[in-house]
Amino acid sequence: MATTHTYDVTVEWTGNLGTGTESYRSYGNDHEVLADGKAGIAASSDPAFRGDPARWNPEELLVASVAQCHMLWYLHLCAEAGVTVTDYEDHAHGVMTMDEIGRGGQITEVTLRPEVTVTDASMTEQAHALHGDVAALCFIARSVNFPITHAPVIRVQES
Repeated sequence: MATTHTYDVTVEWTGNLGTGTESYRSYGNDHEVLADGKAGIAASSDPAFRGDPARWNPEELLVASVAQCHMLWYLHLCAEAGVTVTDYEDHAHGVMTMDEIGRGGQITEVTLRPEVTVTDASMTEQAHALHGDVAALCFIARSVNFPITHAPVIRVQES
């Protein structure tokens, strides 16, 4: 029997400026992403769609989810393979392509650009190769319909 896991979140709209959705410009897109026992995430829409640039938007959160899942599986694979990672930072990049009328769109690609530091030069080749093994395991990567590419940089920790 397959094992299932569930994830419950609450999205609470906080953008009522007093007249609700009386018109397209009469409300804000601010909202909170909440889950029991966790700090809320202040969110809005992308600034291109009347959002607050100081808040996270759904597209950024999707790209972050892809990058987080990749990192977590990558670190797991490195630990299993004897590759000691001492630092990991990813500057992930996502692209959303709008349809012809500019109302709909979709994420069409994500590029992960992890900068990984390992403890020994003998680990660099395997550290690089393990990025290719993550896609088959990462729950998020397996759930999306756009390509995810990797452009890792592997460094050796200075002595």
